[in-house]
Amino acid sequence: MMTDSQTYMDIVKLNGEYAAAVDAAAWEIWVDFFVEDCEYKIQPRENFERGFPLSTLALLSKNMLKDRIYGIHETLYHDPYYQRHVVGMPVVREVNGDFILAEANYAVFRTKLNGDSTVFNVGRYLDRLTREDGVLKFVSRICIYDSEMIPNSLIYPI
Repeated sequence: MMTDSQTYMDIVKLNGEYAAAVDAAAWEIWVDFFVEDCEYKIQPRENFERGFPLSTLALLSKNMLKDRIYGIHETLYHDPYYQRHVVGMPVVREVNGDFILAEANYAVFRTKLNGDSTVFNVGRYLDRLTREDGVLKFVSRICIYDSEMIPNSLIYPI
C-alpha cells in the first residue's frame, strides 16, 4: 500500500508528540490528541486476539479521558514515578478516505524516584486516525500489551 510521504511523516510526528506529552505528564495536551467521540483502550494481547472486549482501561469519549486526568490529579494516590516511551516507526495498514489505520510498536520504561528503572509495558498501538482542521488526531488508540500482567498498577496512559 502506498502512503504519501506527508501523511507518513504526520503519523511519525503524532506518535513523537504523543510520547513527549505523556512522558512530561502534560495530560491536558494528551487529551487534545483525540477527537471528541474517541476510544482509548489498554488491552491484553490475549483478549484482543481472541476478540474479547475486556480491557484493563477503556475510555470511550474525550470527556472520559478528561475524567481520567482529573483522577490522576485529584484522586489517585500512588508511589510516584516517571515513564519514558520508545515508539517504533509506524506501519500504515489502510487509508480509506479521511481515515487511516496504522500501528507502531512501543516500550514504556518506568523510573521510580529512587532511580530504579524497569520495563513497565511493551506492546503495539493500533490506531484509527483522521484529520480534524488539518491536524491528525486519534479516533481510536488501542494499546495492545504483550505482558500477561501489569506490575503494581496502571495510573498514567500508555
